[in-house]
Amino acid sequence: MLRLPRRLPRLSPPSSRLISSTAPKRSDALFIHRDTPYNNPEIAFKFDAQNLKRAQEIISHYPPQYKKAATIPLLDLGQRQNKGWTSISVMNYVAELLEMPPMRVYEVATFYTMFNREPIGTNFVQVCTTTPCMLRGSTDILNTTCAHLGGLKPGETTKDGKFTVIEVECQGACSNAPMMAVNDDFYEDLTPETTKKILDAFAKGEKPKPGPQSGRKTSENSAGLTALTTKPYGPGEFCQPEFQ
Repeated sequence: MLRLPRRLPRLSPPSSRLISSTAPKRSDALFIHRDTPYNNPEIAFKFDAQNLKRAQEIISHYPPQYKKAATIPLLDLGQRQNKGWTSISVMNYVAELLEMPPMRVYEVATFYTMFNREPIGTNFVQVCTTTPCMLRGSTDILNTTCAHLGGLKPGETTKDGKFTVIEVECQGACSNAPMMAVNDDFYEDLTPETTKKILDAFAKGEKPKPGPQSGRKTSENSAGLTALTTKPYGPGEFCQPEFQ
């Protein structure tokens, strides 16, 4: 009859972890504001005449009692005027314009990652590394981008203030992976070589043509058009006589 020992031997813990993880961020960096010389309520912010007119037009789309629904588009408008980032003064001004508690605006600005809480470079580079892009080589694109801009790490800005690079989740261009967004434009079907050309063009103050960099149009496949190759049906075609 097999007898078990009274005490099982104690296993020593492994010397190193078998998996790796990204470094955690302090939560206060995401949700708490602390005044700094470049970001404090004493720094005045107001929409210029053009943006104020645009803001009033946006607000007019909503009933007066629901004009707080314009919080997101007005924050976006303020961020664009404020060189790409949403300062505490931008939030306070939007709250004043919409006649709502500033805290309600803070809640929105800290929830959506589209609102940058820190200053960014002139060219905001967002490299997608979600699964479809990763399978198509987005790691090489991210590494190429960071190396070509002087050895940046994701989240950093170049010393000349021309570029900020971050790593982002899916941007909705999976069929054209790998891709990155620079400001408001998508650059798709990237290779390390085309990525460098795009960055060099922006560094010179030029704007390269957005979209696929492989020569194809939109998301067409490499074999060319394989569907919808015939004339589309017109109104009433192939319908019962009474419906024609």
